[in-house]
Amino acid sequence: MELRQIRYFLKAKELLNFTEAAAHLFISQSTLSQQIKQLEEELGILLFNRIGKRIILTEAGEIFSRYAEKSLLKSQEGLLAMQDLKEVKSGELNIGVTYGMRTTMITALIEFSKEYPGVRVNIVFGTTSELMDQLHHVQLDFILTFAEGNRVELFNYVPLFTSPMTVVVSKDSNWAKKKTISLKEIIDLPLAMPTKGYSTTKNMMQAFAENKLQPKILIEINDIPTLLELVKSGNWCSILAETTVREKDDLVTIPIQARNMIRTAMVISLKDAYEKKAMTLFYDCLHVKISGKI
Repeated sequence: MELRQIRYFLKAKELLNFTEAAAHLFISQSTLSQQIKQLEEELGILLFNRIGKRIILTEAGEIFSRYAEKSLLKSQEGLLAMQDLKEVKSGELNIGVTYGMRTTMITALIEFSKEYPGVRVNIVFGTTSELMDQLHHVQLDFILTFAEGNRVELFNYVPLFTSPMTVVVSKDSNWAKKKTISLKEIIDLPLAMPTKGYSTTKNMMQAFAENKLQPKILIEINDIPTLLELVKSGNWCSILAETTVREKDDLVTIPIQARNMIRTAMVISLKDAYEKKAMTLFYDCLHVKISGKI
């Protein structure tokens, strides 16, 4: 069953005359008759009684017309919806974000929403591993995270910017005036760290292991704002990418002097998935905001 057959049927039903209906549709009467006959054969029932040159809607035709009208209306609504999507007047974006990318996401989101207020945006915060799993199951359109290590063939990885790994301490800490800090110095610090699901913790533990060092981790927590509040108290230190710590009134970040202490911020998406136009435009907002800061 084709939409044009439904359109032909509804015009014939409206005028109850194949000749007039064909004229209104700018097709030949034979084409109209043939298309309606094919529709009746597919449905297995007559939609019109042919009485000489007259046509009369059958009971089946009357019932079918109710659904045909709804179907044509829905197809027209669908066409308008597709047009809106192309012009980014509507649609939905599902974005996964790790806390370290929070500020980058917010600045881009504000700009994007000004330009495209009709697009609904759903933001999900989580660890890199949690968000990658949701992306794999097509629950997210893309994620913003610091991603290191092996690349998975299923995903596209687009670098955004880099950020050094730092030790985060209270501004009143004895360590606050240090310009850099070594891994060996860090093992003497009381650490509050993101839980093991965070890529930051995973990478740092690998760095300590490679150097045969054992850090003193006293607290693990899966909420970065709470972690930063603990550091502000002066009782603990932490290790985070520098861009994670935006509000530095009460905190100081000390770059770590060691190999592989530069993190790369990424946009990660499914390689073979359909890329919404809104995604491309959000990426543009990200790049504009980032380049504006550099």
